Amino acid sequence: MQIQGAGEPIGDPPTATAEHGSWSDASLPVSDRVNALLAAMTLEEKVAQLYSVWVGGDPAGDDVAPHQHALIEADLDFQALIRYGLGQFTRPFGTAKVEPGDGAKALARMQRDVVEAGRFGIPALVHEECLTGFMTFGATIYPTPLAWGATFDPVLVERMAGQIGRSMREVGVHQGLAPVLDVVRDARWGRVEESIGEDPYLVGTVSTAYVRGLQSAGIVATLKHFVGYSGSEAGRNHAPVRIGPREFADVFLPPFEMALRAGAGSVMASYTETDGVPSAADVSLLTDLLRDRLGFAGTVVSDYFGISFLEIEHGVAGSPVDSAALALAAGIDVELPGVRCYGTPLLEAVRAGTVPEALVERAVRRVLTQKIEIGLLDPDWTPEPGPASAPEQGIDLDPPEARGLAREIAEASVVLLDNDGSLPLSPAARVAVVGPLADDTAGMLGCYTFASHLGHAVAETGEPEGPPIATLLSGIRAELPDAGIVHVAGCDVAGDDRSGFAPAAEAAGSADVCVVVVGDRAGLFGRGTSGEGCDAEDMRLPGVQEEFIQAMADTGTPVVLVLLAGRPYALGAVADRVSAVVQAFFPGEEGGAAVAGVLSGRVCPSGRLPVSVPRRPGGQPFTYLAPPLGHRSEVSNIDPTPLYPFGHGLSYMTFTWDDVHVGGADEPLPDAGPIEVPTHGSVTVSVRICNTGEFAGAEVVQVYLHDPVAQVTRPQAKLVGYSRVFLQPGEARRVTFGLHADLAAFTGVRGDRVVEPGDLEFRLARSSLDTTHVVKVTLTGPERVVGFDRHLTADVEVS
Repeated sequence: MQIQGAGEPIGDPPTATAEHGSWSDASLPVSDRVNALLAAMTLEEKVAQLYSVWVGGDPAGDDVAPHQHALIEADLDFQALIRYGLGQFTRPFGTAKVEPGDGAKALARMQRDVVEAGRFGIPALVHEECLTGFMTFGATIYPTPLAWGATFDPVLVERMAGQIGRSMREVGVHQGLAPVLDVVRDARWGRVEESIGEDPYLVGTVSTAYVRGLQSAGIVATLKHFVGYSGSEAGRNHAPVRIGPREFADVFLPPFEMALRAGAGSVMASYTETDGVPSAADVSLLTDLLRDRLGFAGTVVSDYFGISFLEIEHGVAGSPVDSAALALAAGIDVELPGVRCYGTPLLEAVRAGTVPEALVERAVRRVLTQKIEIGLLDPDWTPEPGPASAPEQGIDLDPPEARGLAREIAEASVVLLDNDGSLPLSPAARVAVVGPLADDTAGMLGCYTFASHLGHAVAETGEPEGPPIATLLSGIRAELPDAGIVHVAGCDVAGDDRSGFAPAAEAAGSADVCVVVVGDRAGLFGRGTSGEGCDAEDMRLPGVQEEFIQAMADTGTPVVLVLLAGRPYALGAVADRVSAVVQAFFPGEEGGAAVAGVLSGRVCPSGRLPVSVPRRPGGQPFTYLAPPLGHRSEVSNIDPTPLYPFGHGLSYMTFTWDDVHVGGADEPLPDAGPIEVPTHGSVTVSVRICNTGEFAGAEVVQVYLHDPVAQVTRPQAKLVGYSRVFLQPGEARRVTFGLHADLAAFTGVRGDRVVEPGDLEFRLARSSLDTTHVVKVTLTGPERVVGFDRHLTADVEVS
């Protein structure tokens, strides 16, 4: 066994084991139990609660974290590391291929070792990655978070997170390192696929649903990455961030505010530096803001090796002990994934008086509080797997109900960007299915799946490690059994090999329609075209894929373009040459069937873009949240207007929007003048949606705020509410939004967040650029300064 850990043991071993006291009395208040433990613990025992060991961490394997090779030591003494207890275990399931039942039993043995080694019998908390499902061998692979955003359906995401949490809990895991709340600001950033979208309201509401679902199963959710990480220069991973205070407060922070209100138990400090101060050393960020102003009482964990990076990457510390002192003072409670700074260096610094012991005790208090709250110190706690994990029964981490949910999310996330009538495909058509991802499961898998993350995405059989995954080609064949289907790959995702163009063009020329499947292959640190450390120079499709699309269009056969990707790509050069465009963001293990269902017409497309799709590859970064001069203007020759805007998505059905009411069901939208609402008040807006098509389908009703005159520049439009409404043919439903004036709050010229009097527009819209109705409002009364207790979301009712 290889353990990523601390090196030399700290101090002499304790003389007694398994002491019991009031900390084990579950009837006492948590604070009393924590106080009793702290009073009995030695400094060594306290420090041991502040780090993790990485079970199976391999210094010679593929990097799954930056500088892994340099920072992992092999063949460390596990018993020495746990002699005073242990804070956490790092990824015992997500580091190597292990059968779930075997993994649960191995983890139970290690937990027994930890409990027996320390005097107080405190188990280690176990964390795992869970961004696209429990990231372990055999577990359900759900669509990537960008696809969650495309569903515009928090209820569906909450259900998914609950299932993920239950699977983790079954095998002994306590904490999940998800969701990611970084708002996309530059789509060149490799971690766009891990993010939910470019709008803070969408990111906040969807991630909050994930937190509720995961924690309903007893798993501690960890909010990533606090805060501003996605604002890096040129979209480069770990690059400096130069965002201003208003962008910080009004774009990056609100999703964290929402998720913290939902009770998230943990926060992960970002790798980034903002205006020269690394997050892991920022007292104003991790203590003044997060703790004192936002009221967070859970644990703050470092991103992997983030404390060491204060020395290695940022150069604000000269040694591991300097890094430990900075991080602990800033407010990081637990060092992940192993221990380099919080072990012996921290202990020696406290003994020498250079780090106050009070800082250690502050962090340990938070760690012990969390362990007690989730039951790890209760008398009836046991490390043994439950009945469902018994060897004779086995553990199914990909049960039918989970696969069904993965299919449901994938289907809801597929976005139909354009269609001239070529879709749905004719059941008996001659179809050429071409492109590098047509018969490759890589197009279904994001970076934070088990196969992609560990660098062995494809086995010799061509199948990824884990549950069975169908390619889009197999999905099309299943959906269209009477069609004449021919497949040619044509080119690779990356590289410049064009030798396959000719056979693919020959297949396309003989077909009634050509389905071209292109996009990304996820990886880590340059081993993919999307994913952590796989940033893009511009928004062109990787390799020769754009040329390949052009070559297929040159055949004269109608082209249906399908993108399986981790970010949006510029499609302006090909959009006019294809008949339809379908976008899916790494749709998971059921993605092949889901996308094929949209192509065949079995599934009525209902996804909406969580990020804008650019027209041209340059002119980045751009998001729809730009103020007036960030959009097209006469003072620049660069037009950043997207080809397909945020919130856009087409359907096979038609929906009418009418009968808009304001203030109540009997008050139609007035023709004369704006409605007056006090700066502390709210307005109710409703619209009737009717499905006038022949089949069932979902419409996504969006509400945007437009503030024409303000004391600082404001976005041209800003999402403040939405609702996904499923309707049978001919069915009509009324969608009602309760919109508080607080939704118009912004950071003003004095640095306070304010609601100011004046004119506003609430726009009912199909996308950020497709408004159906405008409700004009005038806010009256004094300017209000609002705090973190303000209204953050609209109240939505569908009747």
